[in-house]
Amino acid sequence: MASLSTPSTSTHWRDQSGCLYHDLRVKLRNAGLRPTRQRVGLGWLLFARGDRHLTAEGLYEEAAKARVPVSLATVYNTLHQFTEAGLLREVAVDGSKTYFDTNTTNHHHFFVEGENRLLDIEGQEIAVSTLPDIPDDMEIVRVEVVVRLRRKAI
Repeated sequence: MASLSTPSTSTHWRDQSGCLYHDLRVKLRNAGLRPTRQRVGLGWLLFARGDRHLTAEGLYEEAAKARVPVSLATVYNTLHQFTEAGLLREVAVDGSKTYFDTNTTNHHHFFVEGENRLLDIEGQEIAVSTLPDIPDDMEIVRVEVVVRLRRKAI
């Protein structure tokens, strides 16, 4: 893949889904984010390959390989900004491990232990029949289920 750090605004690169590079800038603006060079570069890495799950460290490594000049702090800040804008979902697997999901639809996850990998489970494949009472001043935003898996011992 060519360097993604400085494409011109008139360049119309296509990602794997056929989306124009220009559309990413529009997507960011529509989410209330200014399409800075770093946001566009990281957004391209995030969204050009379809639905995926990434940690900040994983995205930072991809950015370094693609010659997108960003610091790890910028990656964290951008991921949180994208999440707040509704472009990503944050999936906390452990207290120490957080993934960012480009699929923002209602769905759940398998977490493969030992491989540190998330796999999507469609929302309708899991039914939650009861939920605990919540405080009167709160509302449920969403229910996320993470089913932990590991390879069987042979």
